[in-house]
Amino acid sequence: MISNVVAIVYDGVSPFELGVVCESWGMDRSEMGLPTFDFAVCAPEPGTVPTSMGFDLLVHHGLDRVAAADLVVVPAVPRFADVPRPVVEALQAAHARGARVMSVCSGAFALGAAGLLDGRRCTAHWMHTDELAARYPKARVVPEVLYVDDDRVLTSAGTAAGLDACLYLWREEFGAAAASLVARRMVVPPQREGGQAQFIANPVPECDSETLGPVLTWIVEHLDEELAVDDLAAQFAMSPRTFARRFRAETGTTPHAWITTQRLHRAEQLLEQTDRSVDQIANDVGFVNAATLRHHLRRVRGLSPQQYRRRFRTAPREPAAVTA
Repeated sequence: MISNVVAIVYDGVSPFELGVVCESWGMDRSEMGLPTFDFAVCAPEPGTVPTSMGFDLLVHHGLDRVAAADLVVVPAVPRFADVPRPVVEALQAAHARGARVMSVCSGAFALGAAGLLDGRRCTAHWMHTDELAARYPKARVVPEVLYVDDDRVLTSAGTAAGLDACLYLWREEFGAAAASLVARRMVVPPQREGGQAQFIANPVPECDSETLGPVLTWIVEHLDEELAVDDLAAQFAMSPRTFARRFRAETGTTPHAWITTQRLHRAEQLLEQTDRSVDQIANDVGFVNAATLRHHLRRVRGLSPQQYRRRFRTAPREPAAVTA
């Protein structure tokens, strides 16, 4: 389980993406009942490190600090500059001893220089994925997704996708309830799925009254009901074809996939926070039966419902109202 985190920086690092890492792993949220981490920023040489925005960072730790980390993160760094050899060696050593290694945006190029993308699925900002594939032909670059996790190497697209990847790790390590609390503190959505597109065709609807925001809220409030696309389209005065098209345009995925994800997230919360049986939870969230819940949980998490409950169990209590 992650308890020790470092961010590696060197000349030209982006302060925004570094801030994403610091916000995700460096904040003390113990008053919310969340774990805290031994967090540090380190550089090839302690001292001042120029950023991409014209100001310097004062870094107190060298790369020897990486040896203790469970999670090593490289924020956005210059794509065309040589990756310092000590950084390459530190990344290789960290992964070899079992640590997770993560990049945000162009930090993937540092992982590529260390050979950590070879044979692995990976991504970066959509503007740079072609370049990443050309420079590291052994990497299995997945363009335009938010993040990819492959054999303890987690790569993410730019800016907000870095937060999504961090929240994904929070969820993987500490459960749905913890990830939701962190997201609430940040005032961001609890989790976007890694396979979601980095951008959508029509992020701002032409007419505000046509946005699917109210539709999504209604769906989350009625997960226990049968939610067929034809019925949803009729309820909101659209043809099924128009509804499906607008849904993908605004969410980046299909209605069925989005609803399944919401049901699974709700089921995880109930497994963590209540004593309800797997059959009851499956019914509560709209899965046909417990077997369907088991199938989806194993597919996404690699755990049975009982294994998930034992791993992420919080103090038994009745569930609070869940809002979108």
